[in-house]
Amino acid sequence: MRLLVYTSPARGHLFPVVPILDELARRGHAVTLRTLASQVPMLQRRGFAAAAIAQQVEALEHDDHLARTPPGRIKRATAVFGARAAHEIPDLRAAIEQERPDVLLVDAMSWGASAAAEAWGGPWAQWFPYPLPLPAPGIPPYGPGLKPASGPWGRLRDRIVGPLVSAPVARTFTPGVNRARAAVGLAPLTAFGDIFTVAPLLLYLTAEPFEYPRRHWPPSVRMVGPCCWDPPAEPPSWLAGVKRPLVLVSTSSEFQDDGRLATTALEALAGEDVEVVATVPAAAIQRADVPANARVEPFLPHGAILARAACAVTHGGAGVTQKALAAGVPVCVVPFGRDQYEVARRVETARAGTRLPSQKLSPDRVRASVREAMTLRAGAHRVAAGFQAAGGAPAAAAALEELSSGGATQRGGDHVAGPQT
Repeated sequence: MRLLVYTSPARGHLFPVVPILDELARRGHAVTLRTLASQVPMLQRRGFAAAAIAQQVEALEHDDHLARTPPGRIKRATAVFGARAAHEIPDLRAAIEQERPDVLLVDAMSWGASAAAEAWGGPWAQWFPYPLPLPAPGIPPYGPGLKPASGPWGRLRDRIVGPLVSAPVARTFTPGVNRARAAVGLAPLTAFGDIFTVAPLLLYLTAEPFEYPRRHWPPSVRMVGPCCWDPPAEPPSWLAGVKRPLVLVSTSSEFQDDGRLATTALEALAGEDVEVVATVPAAAIQRADVPANARVEPFLPHGAILARAACAVTHGGAGVTQKALAAGVPVCVVPFGRDQYEVARRVETARAGTRLPSQKLSPDRVRASVREAMTLRAGAHRVAAGFQAAGGAPAAAAALEELSSGGATQRGGDHVAGPQT
């Protein structure tokens, strides 16, 4: 099988798919990529034929942190996805012409590339590394991070709140998706969730009990777990000397104005009997704000830190949050926007950590939330076991092989998502 992979310009979308590509290469398949220019050398060193996505795509950066309201943030994010789509279509088509793949694997948030992949006519798949916004009975309306409700009152809440939450999102997302589809001659989609079920295969990078259990999933969805991965790097030499409980503090890898999470956490934990390691790839921390029991780095391999950690404090990014839980480390989540409200609520519901709204961010509250999270290691271990049972990269590679051979499930009917062997 010759696989061509197309990612959006976000490390949080690329990194989770790397273990899947490694597994495919181990099985003898040829893998080519189009991804962020900054990551091309690393991928080439791994043996992949990697090249940069179009510069016009990468130049369109998210600015949703500038909005003052959640609807405003959605509109700004949507505008970026839609603007990228126009450049993704010719970019992927040129890559197809050059690489002559058997199968395409496309980032689900690359709307133009997804449309071009569907119009291509060959077997194609998407992957999705965040909570999936697909409605179902018993699942709270997606977006604000509502607590799952049960019983008659819970069902009534979801029936009332669902349209109020989902309709504005659909009105914002669907036109941009359909403009991309129209550009390649595809019929429009009528529902927001259709963007995530139009491909014959969607690799959903999570698993129960972190994801809410539901009786039926769309037949294309395969939950395979988060497929955690760090760029190659040696663990820091000082790590072996850490004797006290270690707390990892991590902010977004793409700028989101969440640097105050790190500064507040450093202040909150300055007097605690812990060692704090803060990784802030897209935020600036002044040296004067770093207490004696803390270290601040732009990047460290999270795997080595989490192997020693008692807790992780995150902004609710699905990548780092699931990475901590996969290591059995409970989390304190402080969501700032995007899908992070849903991630935070899933952490709380799974009793694998605590949720602290960013509007309530303060040293006292962070300190209390971290202390409580440290008592919830059993929940983190349950989530870790669920991730492992989902099959990870081998399950994802097997699903892509099935797609290549013509055996992938087509749309229609019901399918209970889970490990595929």
